[in-house]
Order: sequence, then C-alpha cells, then structure tokens
Amino acid sequence: MVQGYCVKCKAKREIKDPEKITMKNGRKATKGTCPTCGTKMFRIGG
Repeated sequence: MVQGYCVKCKAKREIKDPEKITMKNGRKATKGTCPTCGTKMFRIGG
C-alpha cells in the first residue's frame, strides 16, 4: 500500500500498479496511476 497525491483529484490516494524506480540523481521513487481518474502519480522516497 503506497499512497501519493493526485494533482487532478486534489487528494491523497493509493497508487495503482506501483513501480519502484531510481531517479537520475540516485534517489528512490515510486510511480503509478490514480485508481479514480487514471492520471499518472509520482512519489519521491522509498
């Protein structure tokens, strides 16, 4: 269960299909989609 902020819904939601990635600067992040509207979501941090 990973939560992120959806800019389109303006609310915190659970990220659907979360995928752990590493950014160019080496920091960990998680990306996925909003379960309500389908917008891409992004969260920095493990």
